[in-house]
Amino acid sequence: MHRYVRFLVTAVLLVGAAGGCSKGGGGGAGTTLTAAGATFPYPLYSKWFDAYKQKSGVQINYQSIGSGGGIQQLKAGTVDFGASDAPLSDDKLREMPHPVLHFPTVGGAVVLAYNLPGLKQPLQLTIDALVAIYSGKVTKWNDARIAAGNVGVALPDLAILPVHRSDGSGTTNIFTTYLSAISQTWRDSVGANTSVSWPNGIGGKGNDGVAGQVRQTPGSIGYVELAYARQNNLPVAHLQNAAGAYVEPTLASTTAAIQASAAALAQDVRTPIVNAKAPDAYPIAGLTFLLVDADQQDAGKAKAIAQFIQWAITDGQAMAEPLFYAKLPPEVVRVDQAALSKITSGGKPVLASR
Repeated sequence: MHRYVRFLVTAVLLVGAAGGCSKGGGGGAGTTLTAAGATFPYPLYSKWFDAYKQKSGVQINYQSIGSGGGIQQLKAGTVDFGASDAPLSDDKLREMPHPVLHFPTVGGAVVLAYNLPGLKQPLQLTIDALVAIYSGKVTKWNDARIAAGNVGVALPDLAILPVHRSDGSGTTNIFTTYLSAISQTWRDSVGANTSVSWPNGIGGKGNDGVAGQVRQTPGSIGYVELAYARQNNLPVAHLQNAAGAYVEPTLASTTAAIQASAAALAQDVRTPIVNAKAPDAYPIAGLTFLLVDADQQDAGKAKAIAQFIQWAITDGQAMAEPLFYAKLPPEVVRVDQAALSKITSGGKPVLASR
């Protein structure tokens, strides 16, 4: 009888211990997190979440719905963390129900993919030509403002169809932040945001929607993250940068843009990095962020989020470049690691101090 009682007590203790883990106390295997937001980093995030589940047992269910949707779902409390290529301004931070931390994860290039049948060499776009295309002031591909950057190239007498995002998008925020940086007229008339009132063109949902519109429509041009252009075998324009050079969007030119802004990012990771002054920098680059409530009710989930971010900004960086994302510079990794200590549950840090 004694042995039977001891067996029951042991069994109850084991079940109780397992139940405690399942509620998220440890933040390890068996924990499920929900997240939503940016499509810009989705090719990488989907790989990260799968690899991290294999490593830790933590499952992250992510909806690639656009940065605007990710911010709204975090604000509504329907996800454990959000993702956005558009950092929250001070005003938007004040609108959130809880203090929010920004964790940049990687950098990427917003590229101009185009569909010009018969064009053999890469299209080169001046600053003026790009603004004029999206302003609706240039409507044909053989316009003199486009020809100015493509001397000796036979451009087609074909109507231009600009494609933009139809949903709230951090990719749009990066692109319009760039247009606002290079054009006072654009800044005054359209501005920069996750959604803007476009002067012309058609919309596509998500980076994949814009890429799809460009792929199927001769004469079209659209802005997407570099990985989506590569996946869809779309040519991308070489853009004139702040130094006057025509630069191809590559890992090296994106990294040059981030590195040129490293000192400013160390002070505030929300600093825009478009139109960087480095001579080899691609001009439309940006960081993408995870948005996390600083203090969380569920200590297990909070720890799981913090541990995932720690992995993503260290070991996970090795997966970035094969998918055309730029790794974080050391200065930004250090900012992220300092911010990890600010994730708390009930006011107590969820990670041991480093």
